[in-house]
Amino acid sequence: MSSRIHYTKPSITDLEVAYATDAARNGWGERCYEYIGRFEEAFRTHLRVQYAIATSSCTGALHMGMAALGIGPGDEVIMADTNWIASAAPVVHLGARPVFVDILEDSWCLDPDKVEAAITPRTRAILAVHIYGNLCDMGRLLAIGARHGIPVIEDAAEAIGSQYNGQRAGSMGAFGSFSFHGTKTMTTGEGGMFVTNDAALYEKVLTLSNHGRARGQTKQFWPDMVGFKYKISNIQAAIGCAQTERIEELISRKREILGTYSKLLSGHADISLNPEAPGNINGAWMPSAVFSAASGVTREQLQTAFAADNIDARVFFHPLSSLPMFEERRENRLSWDIPGRAINLPSFHDIQPEEQERVVAVIDQALAEARRRK
Repeated sequence: MSSRIHYTKPSITDLEVAYATDAARNGWGERCYEYIGRFEEAFRTHLRVQYAIATSSCTGALHMGMAALGIGPGDEVIMADTNWIASAAPVVHLGARPVFVDILEDSWCLDPDKVEAAITPRTRAILAVHIYGNLCDMGRLLAIGARHGIPVIEDAAEAIGSQYNGQRAGSMGAFGSFSFHGTKTMTTGEGGMFVTNDAALYEKVLTLSNHGRARGQTKQFWPDMVGFKYKISNIQAAIGCAQTERIEELISRKREILGTYSKLLSGHADISLNPEAPGNINGAWMPSAVFSAASGVTREQLQTAFAADNIDARVFFHPLSSLPMFEERRENRLSWDIPGRAINLPSFHDIQPEEQERVVAVIDQALAEARRRK
């Protein structure tokens, strides 16, 4: 059997190993937060924002940010039905209700018209998730938020490297959140980041992130409120420092991989890949292929075909409203339809051209088989 092609794995060099080794050997006592501070500053600078707080996950960053905005029981947060559960979980943990609306057919991201139609007196936030590196229409979403006095939150877990009209994903909303999970463009193994340009919001989240202990509090072990424990470790942050030093290289490689798939699949009118609107840059975290309904290609057919060639097949996110803990929203037609005819493509940093050709050969075969069935 051919060697396995994984859908993703991180790029770790001697630089990450050296920093992590130094943190493990020397990052204690007075140096116990040294790499964390360096990581926050480096990422803040890259993103061109005022404030950054390293966290244990993107979910933790969302949870604290939403709590700092005062989101709680009885409130509603509007978000796309096509998402991973991590975007909705903090809303539920705070006692609020996620309101799922449909996506746009081209970007697979939040439909601004559906957002505005879903606003009620209980709406406390709009959660814009930049899925697979694709960008939400931030201009329209921010305008809607401003019109209704509702903050727009950016979940940029999958959008490192993406830019909307020159602004980096995660830097435009009331706050942004990022993931450094092992599958992401840059990684700390597990980890995340909260970012904002709002000084008051930053101070509140900073307090929440330290068990509720305010920065200016002089009493030892004196919390001013009940907070959270979503800290990243110094060793993880050391890896993050190295990854941030390499971030342009990591982003460029992701975009190169998507470009290769685009060229290899350019002859197939039945396939849409991650889009890049004029003026935008797609960070291309997870190249994904959406097949037209007319093609007859299904998710299950693709999973079977990839498995037969020893290739990881990662499915497009199921609609959140199809999960047992939420109420069905079948009116979100695209969110329910697209996942059944889509697949994420292998895109790890060191994937070779011949491996991408193997992936495309499976897709070619799947399309040919679908045509024969008609």
